[in-house]
Amino acid sequence: MTVIVGLVHNGRVHLGGDSAGVAGLRLTVRRDPKLFRNGPYVMGFTTSFRMGQLLHHAFKAPKPRGDLDRFMATVFVDKLRKCLKDGGWARKDSEQEQAGTFLVGVHSRLFAVYGDYQIAEPADGYAAVGCGDEFALGALHATADLYLKPRERLGLALAAAGHHSAGVSAPFSYVTTRKPLP
Repeated sequence: MTVIVGLVHNGRVHLGGDSAGVAGLRLTVRRDPKLFRNGPYVMGFTTSFRMGQLLHHAFKAPKPRGDLDRFMATVFVDKLRKCLKDGGWARKDSEQEQAGTFLVGVHSRLFAVYGDYQIAEPADGYAAVGCGDEFALGALHATADLYLKPRERLGLALAAAGHHSAGVSAPFSYVTTRKPLP
């Protein structure tokens, strides 16, 4: 289910996402958001609505500080693991913890968090996760040099994924990090 897309533009992170809830061949258009703000972060999830609810309502997102790469891979992930465990959602398989996948933007940086809690920052300045990710990535790549506004690029990526993936459905929503302080 799902496509969540993100890109960095002019010092801000922009995310877009669909509204599909998919179980087997059943599609439900969900009202509860896959995109939201949590403190200084913007987040968009795939994998599980329960995980997203915990990220949105239970995760006490730590204030970023110091080396952001180190911070995200340690402090952020440690708090995330605790939240998902406490919420009964984290899984353990062969003594390895597993979570879900989501995009997170903070300040002017975009990260993907994967099921093994790795933090990935795309060199291209854009990313997509979910079952429609390949279609969305193609659209983001194709529009990279067209001087479109971020919402237009995200909209094209979401539309491409919605057209080609049975697990993606409108309506689409958007969220952006707050403007940086001068």
